[in-house]
Amino acid sequence: MMLRRAHLRAASRRAAALAAALRSRLLLRVFLPLRSGRTARLRYAAVLDGHTVNLHAELPGTVRLPDRAELVLKRGRQRYESPARIYEDPEGRLLMDAVLLLGAEVGGAPVTAGRGQIRLRLITGRRTRQVPLLLVDLPVPYEGPTKPMTASGVTGQRHRIGRSVTGNARVVTADARPGAEVVKVHITHAGIAVDFRVLGARLDDPHAEFLASGRRLRQPVAAGEDGIIRVEVPLEDMEPRRTRPEHWDVAVCGASGARLRLGRRLHDVRNPLRVFAMRTTVIAPPGRRPLLVQPRYTSAGNLRVTCTPMPEAG
Repeated sequence: MMLRRAHLRAASRRAAALAAALRSRLLLRVFLPLRSGRTARLRYAAVLDGHTVNLHAELPGTVRLPDRAELVLKRGRQRYESPARIYEDPEGRLLMDAVLLLGAEVGGAPVTAGRGQIRLRLITGRRTRQVPLLLVDLPVPYEGPTKPMTASGVTGQRHRIGRSVTGNARVVTADARPGAEVVKVHITHAGIAVDFRVLGARLDDPHAEFLASGRRLRQPVAAGEDGIIRVEVPLEDMEPRRTRPEHWDVAVCGASGARLRLGRRLHDVRNPLRVFAMRTTVIAPPGRRPLLVQPRYTSAGNLRVTCTPMPEAG
């Protein structure tokens, strides 16, 4: 049965790759020549920081420099406008630079899961002209210490640049994946406090759990402003029972049994272990032996707190 499912998945991937190749061939050989004089061709299109669409395009030769321009994002009956800059390069070509912010929470277009078409509106006096934005080449992930953000760090929504069969650029939005995103970790001599946000899920009567091998600490949570939730745990409760380190994971749980691991996943760095590294702190809980406390993130992005007895105290 498992082998059959693997064959079906492989066949599905091959069919999807073939369909994409045929679609690109149709676009390049048919629609691009037919539409090249009536559309603005995108030279750059990408979603940065998870919710900012950056566009750069060359306008067709039939267009003259307008008085002003704006991007129009159309989703069903809803429209959202954003300013665009049109200018002439040294070779006399008209170019466009524009930024489109997605998500009402960040002051941008209110978007939900689905597809939205992007067009360029040119305004000169009382005359208005709409120009489609033609996307010939899909964005290619770049190399380096950072990577494209796959989701908004504020809303958790996932946005990407896509295109229709005829090549029109569009924004494709998906709902946030369920997760608990860490905002900040506080360490004091009394204990640890973690601020986090729950995205893509709803938890009734939530509480947090600190989990180590064979140990479970249930802690209440407190809701604050802007959807920030805080959980605190005394360090004396996390003291290792033996001389070796104990590794604590943190999860937020709902009354229905739903469980979300706390971590940092909405970022653009390729090496979170190094970039988000937190210093090791020596803590002496009242009446207890000193501890080495090191919060860190695993390769999967989960928050983990390692508590180690001081060697001198062992």
